[in-house]
This record gives sequence, C-alpha cells and structure tokens, in this order.
Amino acid sequence: MKTSSLAFAVAAGTLGALTQQAVAAGFIEDSKASLTLRNFYINTDNREGTAAPSRQEEWGQGFLLNYSSGFTQGTVGFGVDALGLLGVRLDSSKSKHFESSSQQAGTVFPSDSDGAAVDEFSSLGLTAKAKVSNTEFRYGTLQPKLPVVVYNDGRLLPVTFEGGQVSSTEIKDLTLIGGQLEHSKGRNSTDERSLSIAGANGSTAAARDSNKFYYAGGDYKLSKDLTLQYYYGNLEDFYQQHFLGLLHNWAIGPGVLKTDLRFFNSDSDGKNGSAAGRADGYLSSGYYGNGVTKGEVDNQAYSGLFTYTVYGHSFGAGYQALNGDSDFPFLNRGDGEGSSAYLITDSQIGKFQRAGERTWQVRYGFDFAQVGVPGLTFNTVYLNGDNIKVRSGNQGEWERDITLAYVIPDGSLKGLGFAWKNASLRSELPASGAGTPTQRDQDENRLIVSYTLPLL
Repeated sequence: MKTSSLAFAVAAGTLGALTQQAVAAGFIEDSKASLTLRNFYINTDNREGTAAPSRQEEWGQGFLLNYSSGFTQGTVGFGVDALGLLGVRLDSSKSKHFESSSQQAGTVFPSDSDGAAVDEFSSLGLTAKAKVSNTEFRYGTLQPKLPVVVYNDGRLLPVTFEGGQVSSTEIKDLTLIGGQLEHSKGRNSTDERSLSIAGANGSTAAARDSNKFYYAGGDYKLSKDLTLQYYYGNLEDFYQQHFLGLLHNWAIGPGVLKTDLRFFNSDSDGKNGSAAGRADGYLSSGYYGNGVTKGEVDNQAYSGLFTYTVYGHSFGAGYQALNGDSDFPFLNRGDGEGSSAYLITDSQIGKFQRAGERTWQVRYGFDFAQVGVPGLTFNTVYLNGDNIKVRSGNQGEWERDITLAYVIPDGSLKGLGFAWKNASLRSELPASGAGTPTQRDQDENRLIVSYTLPLL
C-alpha cells in the first residue's frame, strides 16, 4: 500500500473512532483551511546549444487547498491534514514545453503521451497526526524545510514528500525533529517516485534510486540572538550527510548584522561506497580525474553569509567553498521536476554546487515601506563561481537575479501579491558534450500573481 493510501486509512479510522470527542473538543474548533490561488508564467531562453527547446514558455493557474484540523482532547490528541493541488494549463505549445522524444515533464506541466503539456494535473495529500504534550507525530504527506531536506516551491505547485516525522519542543529553547521519507511527488507531476541524487537518476533503465531517506537533528536557541543547529541526513545506498549551522543577529548602530554560517560533510553510504555498487549505477556526479564524471560521494561545503539591514536597506556578502571530488549531494528526482538544496548559493536558475566550486556573492534589498510605499520590495543578488573541476581544466559561471514584489497591505484586496523574477546565468561549461558537466546559458523571467483566501 502506498504511503498516501495508508495515511488516508489511518486518518479515516482515527476520525471514525473519535467523532463524538472531536466535535466536542478542539478537532473542529481549531481547524484551519485556506485556498491559495497562484497564477504563474515562466519564460526561459536557452541561449546556446543544439538541444531542443531553445525556449521554454508556460503559463498556468494553480489552486492550493490547505486544511489543518485541531487535535482531539485527551492525553493523546489526534488530527488530520489535507493538501489538495490542482494546476490548469493556460498556455504551453509543444515546441516550448519539452522535446517530444524525451517524454519528460516541462517547466511547469507534466507531458502527455506525445510529449505535449497536459491540460491539467492534480493530487491530494493526506497526513494523519497525533500529539502528546509538545511532541507531534505525522505520517503521510510532508513538506520538510530543513538543512538536509528542503521541499521546492518555485513553480506553479510545490513538491511534496511521503513518509513519517516526529518533532518535539519539550525542552525549552530546543527543537528536535526526525523522520523517514520514502517517495516524492514533483512540482509538475502527479506520480510518486523513489529518491535519488544527480549522477544516478534520470529516465533510463540504468537509473538507481532509494526509498529510505532518514533525517534527524535540532535547533538550540542559546540566546534570543544566537541559534545553533545540527542535522543528519542519510539516503540509503547513496550518501550520509552531517550539517552544522550558526545563526546570529547583532545590533550594530541603527541596524542589525545577521550572520549565517553553514558546514556540510557528505560521504558515501552502502552501494555508493563499494566498487560493485558504483558499477551497478549507484553514482554521484562530480569530477574524479581522467575524464570520470561519476563516482563516490565525497564533498565538504563551507559557507558564510553576512547581511546588514538598516533603514529599509539590506546589504549582503557571502562566500562558499566546496571540497572533494563529488558535487554537493541532495535529494533530486533527476527528471526536471525540481529540487532544492540548503546552500547560500541555491538561486533562481543555478545552485553553484559542483565539485571544487568556489563562489562569492553580493546582495542588496530595499523595503519601500521606509519611503511610504508599504508592501513593495526589491532584491537582487550576483553570484560568481570558479574552480569547477572538469576535464578541460577549472571553469566558472555567474548568475544575476532580480526580484520586484508588491503585496497589497490593506483594503478589500489585502494580501494580493504580484512578483517579477528575472535571472541570467552564464557558464564556461559546454552546453552539451559527453563525459563532462554541461550547462546552457539562460535568461529567465517569471511573473507571479498570488492570493490566499481564508476558508476557516
């Protein structure tokens, strides 16, 4: 039985057994529901290379129905959550979706049998939950946002995972969390798939995956301005990863300096750690010398981001260094359906996560509420990476992102949001070629209109 089906059965049984108690207690009274409407347009101009399409352009309307019940009374409280997702195609020609021979998903929509975008796609995720004191258990659809696993919400609909999770705040200033994920559902997909990493995944028969990703860790608030973090993640037969983090706010003069320090240590697990397993396809992308671009996970990522905010302005600078032969490993379906990595360099187009890469960045933002226009914000970032390990010698890449957003702050349309996101990526890596990492130069625009309507 799939995880979502089991979650539904557990939730239905729980509700059936506790209906009277639920009505009289917090299950109904504490329920919340909302409907988010998201109109999303994206235009990606692939500026070089022979692979189709040279331009991807799609436009759709998304509906995200989010329901969260309260908990029943008693020592153990029970509840259920539901997430309904629907994406409707407004525009997407076959030539701008994805090359038909690949049978892969496009930028926003899944593909039908002949490679064109589908008219609509939908899914329903259910989560059974229980609470004892300040400890909560969840089983079903999850959207974790942790250093070792981050769900992606950069398109029309978000990525979801299936599995179980427990979180606890029993100890003052300490938040603990742990769980196991088994499948994911892509941001432009309705099917559940097992988990993998770049280098082992894809649509070929040689692709390898795993349905066991374990994670655990916590945040400890040492003071109101200082938080320490440790997390562990393990994708069975691929990699294990340790994370250490520090977050600090320091009032300096009229402003605040935020420090964000991160360290990841990733190495092989199970089949990826053996020659026989790697020969069977349990591989990581990277550069291992002599033209070898797939092998054993071996990566250490060091980074620091410093942001000073004052009078509506924010000035930021950061640096990230990757050591080891492999690229930075993170959960990746490998089918163009989106994934995120908890790196200070994870940007609109690129991630700057390749073996050996060194990346510096500068940021600037402004909140126009400071000059009497509340709800209007501007942000931009420039990243420059070099020392990427490839056969032809170390190479580089850069990206520039701009975001202009406005959310109506009050009145009958309060909460209605508009955003324009523009990005350009340029790379010294080739647009195509066997045996070496590839990257096409890209220019991209996204236009997003969103509104969340409270229902309960």
